[in-house]
Amino acid sequence: MSLDVRALRSEDDVRAAGAVFRTAMVGLPPLPGGLDFADFFEPGRAFGVFDGGTLVGTTDSYTSWLAVPGGARVPHAAVTHVGVLPTHTRRGIVRALMRRQLADAGARGELVATLRASEGGIYERFGYGVAGSAAHRELDRRRAVLRDTVPAGGPVRLLDSGTAAERLARIYEHGGPAWTGAIARPSYWWRLQDLRHSGGAYDPHVAVHGPAGAEDGFVRYHPVDTASWFTSRDRTIVVDDLVAFTPEAYAGLVRFLLGVDLVDRIVFPHLAVDDPLAALLTDERAVRTGGVADETWLRLVDVEAALARRTYRGAGSVTLAVTDDLLPDNTGTYRVSASGAARTDSPPALSLDVATLAALYLGGSRWWQHARAGRVAELAEGALHTAEELFATDTLPFAGTSF
Repeated sequence: MSLDVRALRSEDDVRAAGAVFRTAMVGLPPLPGGLDFADFFEPGRAFGVFDGGTLVGTTDSYTSWLAVPGGARVPHAAVTHVGVLPTHTRRGIVRALMRRQLADAGARGELVATLRASEGGIYERFGYGVAGSAAHRELDRRRAVLRDTVPAGGPVRLLDSGTAAERLARIYEHGGPAWTGAIARPSYWWRLQDLRHSGGAYDPHVAVHGPAGAEDGFVRYHPVDTASWFTSRDRTIVVDDLVAFTPEAYAGLVRFLLGVDLVDRIVFPHLAVDDPLAALLTDERAVRTGGVADETWLRLVDVEAALARRTYRGAGSVTLAVTDDLLPDNTGTYRVSASGAARTDSPPALSLDVATLAALYLGGSRWWQHARAGRVAELAEGALHTAEELFATDTLPFAGTSF
């Protein structure tokens, strides 16, 4: 089959891409009446593969930033809507789409790309690695008592959920240095959240922390099983979004959630793996971790520039031989030290592929783990230990944003 890969310019092509994506995903719920899928595509960023005149595969992305170790926000492509019709799978369509999309991201000056994977065995072959994970946690409110040492936090007030999106977007974008792994939330993302909550069986609740005009955090939550709410012994709220830019905001918002009456259980579907929630409580068993799953799949679009934008620790340096089959310009050797990173002609001390480097880039996994798996080869004694020190971070990466 001859693959015709091209940018999707017309609204009709974008709508067709939406239909392809929904067919490929199989289990997506229908869009509410009157909504146009084209409203959720950023113009100029969608690509498609055509078989004759029929669109059979698609991918899309949003203009974004990614917070990397050290606090820099690097230009980032948030990849989404990847799908191929079931009649055309296993024909190299996704590879063709990925190559075209990554070339476009590079031309835009985007150093990295991330996505959320519907399946775990697809994207490593295109240079993506699991760079961050998220934990599902549940809190038994009846057992949860905050330690006396937990800060009181600042003022918390409720907002009208129907008009809160603009305020929350402003708080998020101007919240100061973000945690490692955080990404920008474009207007399309906020509109999608409103869509998910509109027309449901519940009204979401929104609370913000901090003085008006200087908020430093917020929480959005909703109740479940409301038909039996007043007779249930397991009344549950689900925290859809918890953003705190300061320790005081985090403590204040957790304190607020624990003070919501008529609630027996609080579910946090997406928290950082090293989130301190349990440590705030006198009985840490009041928090149960239901599971940990991959969250951020990262791709380094420009290896040299991406390595140069994050910070490193330790007094040593290490040379990395990196291979990249999909974007061969990235293949080469790079010297990394606390003073920065750049290409070098020196002999490599470690060798790895670009997907493995992506998995290590934000500090979400350890070099020795990948060496045990045969994904990192130590070519000079002690190089693995040096890399561990250089790439070490205080916290695990976490995005907290699904797209």
